[in-house]
Amino acid sequence: MPLTDKLDAKTQTELEAAAFRRLVEHLRSRTDVQNIDLMNLAGFCRNCLSNWYQDAAKAAGTPLGKDEAREIVYGMPYKDWQAKYQTEASAGQKAAFEVNKPKDH
Repeated sequence: MPLTDKLDAKTQTELEAAAFRRLVEHLRSRTDVQNIDLMNLAGFCRNCLSNWYQDAAKAAGTPLGKDEAREIVYGMPYKDWQAKYQTEASAGQKAAFEVNKPKDH
């Protein structure tokens, strides 16, 4: 029996929320890791995470715009993050992305 079957819903939600906050904090601290690297290695990136956050808000009946969701994940406006940390993707990164990108990108 998986451990999650032994947890009550409130505890499971709290643990998932804590793990999410830790993931977001980790991604905020690793500004050297580009979204294309995340996509190529893991199949998701900060933008995907912000889209999932926005989807969850919508499902809960909470209006949340794309820019607001991205700010939650990035810890700053997306345009600011891009200006400070985003680098031009190499030809190799772009080629890997074309091979590995999810069908919804």
